[in-house]
Amino acid sequence: MTSATRVNHQHPIPVSPPNARNNLIRLTLAQAFAGANSVVVYTIGAIVGNLLAPNQLLATLPVSVFVVGMALCALPAGWLTRRQGRRTTFLVGTGCGVLAGLLSALAMVKGAFWLYCCATFLGGAYAAVVLSFRFAAADCVAPAKRSQALSIVMAGGILAGIIGPQLVSLTMGKLAHYPFAATFLAQAAVAAVSAVMLAGVRLPPTSLEQGDGGRPIRLIARDPGFIAAVTCGVVSYLLMNFLMTAAPLAMRFCGLPQDAANLGIQWHVIAMYAPSFFTGKWIARFGAKRIVAIGLLLTGLSAAIGLTGVDVLHFWLTLILLGLGWNLAFIGASSLVLQCHQPAEKAKVQSFNDFIVFGMVAVGSLISGGLLTSYGWQTVLWLSFIPLSLAGLALAVFSVRQRAFTA
Repeated sequence: MTSATRVNHQHPIPVSPPNARNNLIRLTLAQAFAGANSVVVYTIGAIVGNLLAPNQLLATLPVSVFVVGMALCALPAGWLTRRQGRRTTFLVGTGCGVLAGLLSALAMVKGAFWLYCCATFLGGAYAAVVLSFRFAAADCVAPAKRSQALSIVMAGGILAGIIGPQLVSLTMGKLAHYPFAATFLAQAAVAAVSAVMLAGVRLPPTSLEQGDGGRPIRLIARDPGFIAAVTCGVVSYLLMNFLMTAAPLAMRFCGLPQDAANLGIQWHVIAMYAPSFFTGKWIARFGAKRIVAIGLLLTGLSAAIGLTGVDVLHFWLTLILLGLGWNLAFIGASSLVLQCHQPAEKAKVQSFNDFIVFGMVAVGSLISGGLLTSYGWQTVLWLSFIPLSLAGLALAVFSVRQRAFTA
């Protein structure tokens, strides 16, 4: 039995069922409203960048800065969680979300590219906190139910996939002289609604209150299960970000209308979260490793379909399959992370995982715009198969070593 599976039998401080249900409902609704903020950034971030940037090569920089914000704020969010609890972290993150929307609107009025980049950094800080909702949900239930709780909260992203693009479509032309300024004001309002949902969340004590002990992070990082979990989490999120960031701008370069890009992103985000109603049950039945493998295969299929053409249908199918693949691979990888820590280690392990994931995603995001404008959409798609192969290899090595250990 590996260290990853040994710690899986550790139980968190129990939460009463009524409180658990209240937490799951609030976290799911908050995921919907907070997730819409990220959808807005991914839908129009590169387009706004193209409007404001002094050079076209910088068009996707605001989205890259968004991901950098996620990466750099993951560890501070974990530190704040250990000392003040998840609820405080949630509300601080939501404040960043409101400010991000307001500064983005101001950037459109002023025509200030760098101000918009600052705003997306704050949006990234908000997104880093939002992604910890999935781990907070796992704190609410018994170990056997963790994958299902994690999956239920992620299902809130279905509404995010509807709210985000609709915010763009309904508001992007409301202030004629300042395109998308009204969208960003609406984005700030939605973040404020999320804060209302989170204000009523009641979660178990933080790891500091439980002793803040456990193994050093360097020891945990050498665990084969943790390595496989992080690698698959990195690749699934990196490719989702890499392709979703480039797709709307690629559609514009191909002469396709903005509404088609908005709708494509909407269905992509719905596909990202719709399977969440079932993903937890599939993980419990078939195991996280199999679900991750299926997700990686779907991601590869999405890139393959994108290589066959540049019509609206090709982009939509690519984005939908990309979303489905991300759901299975990322939630499966998150479930593997839950098996790699003891209760006192959870905040530091989870934040360390997210730091690695979003740090690598930031690198991919930084180069996606330059690759797209310099080499085209098909080059972006072909390059996707390199990290997919690495993730498949990491998962296979972990599976072989685990079988050998338990034989």
